[in-house]
Amino acid sequence: MYDSIVIGSGAAGSVMARRLADAGERVLVLEKRPHIGGNCYDVPDAYGILIHQYGPHIFHTNEEDVFRFLSEFTDWYFFGHEVAANVHGTLLPVPFNLNTLHMVYNAAEADKLEEILIREYGEGSRVPIMRLRENPNPNIRAIAEYVYENIFLHYTMKQWGQTPEEIDAEVTARVPVLISRDNRYFQDKYQGMPKDGYTAMFHKMLSHPLITVRTSADCKDCMEFADGKVLFDGKAFDGKVVYTGALDELFDCEYGRLPYRSLDFVFEHYKEDSYQGRSVVNYTVSEKFTRITEFKYLTGQVDASGTTIVKEYPFAYTGAEGEVPYYAIINDKNLALYQKYKKKLTGFEHVYLLGRLAEYKYYNIDAIVKKALMLADEIGR
Repeated sequence: MYDSIVIGSGAAGSVMARRLADAGERVLVLEKRPHIGGNCYDVPDAYGILIHQYGPHIFHTNEEDVFRFLSEFTDWYFFGHEVAANVHGTLLPVPFNLNTLHMVYNAAEADKLEEILIREYGEGSRVPIMRLRENPNPNIRAIAEYVYENIFLHYTMKQWGQTPEEIDAEVTARVPVLISRDNRYFQDKYQGMPKDGYTAMFHKMLSHPLITVRTSADCKDCMEFADGKVLFDGKAFDGKVVYTGALDELFDCEYGRLPYRSLDFVFEHYKEDSYQGRSVVNYTVSEKFTRITEFKYLTGQVDASGTTIVKEYPFAYTGAEGEVPYYAIINDKNLALYQKYKKKLTGFEHVYLLGRLAEYKYYNIDAIVKKALMLADEIGR
């Protein structure tokens, strides 16, 4: 009945399914959760506020092909996403930039330091904090230590359960010092939200006569991967299989569980029109949670009555019921374990791994859409 089976209906799986269907393939999408959309899933809460059930997801990209593809399925609510850090009760723009510099230092000192930073790194550059700390100039090191201690260190340890020195450099580089006066968290050409939400966008993407979607459907209940063969409903399946789930869990964690960080989301609703007056505030030196998101400022629902927020509490993923693996903990030991699981798929000619969990790496939304588009072109008819 099917030419391809896509396991998972998040950004990776939904894009893949649509592109294969557009190429004339009959596609079955198996989704373990009771809804489509993966971690981008959004839904109105009991008060009518559109919330992101698995934490805030802000779309941003410079990739024209990614933007064009997604725009086939949604209009956009564009805005420049800004984040503030609560540093001992003072809200500072993050990433740390030249505006932040002038809020932290007196005018004369800030002017001097700004000139030094621009001369050293160039205006508009993005400098990873760990690189900034290595600069021999004592003025630059003083800035680096302020940022490290007040914005980076404690937040990072809450988020990852590790010191910044223990974390993969690719991760720490995602929160740089920005040598500009741009307060936006991202500097991409396109940034915002699907106008009617992510769920609506993915629903439209998966609404194709050649796509069948089964939710609350664990692939392990109907599929087997053994001896280089894929069985579907007990019969050999010779079509393509695109797997977007956790690779260790596909094999019952035979070699041990791949480490991830997870998040506990605590949603709160308030009758007042605003809780914090902005979309996201990071708590970088205090509180057990990492940040508070106020959804109406992310989604343009500013006229909605009341407001809903969510607080995020990171913890180590254990695989317990209800937990979600969000962030792979990248180091040599964990990557070696991942490779052991990946090796179990050697000999499966038409099985493809795609996405954060399946590839055990971090992707922004646009990056995984790009990867899915490329893979679909590579393996499509």
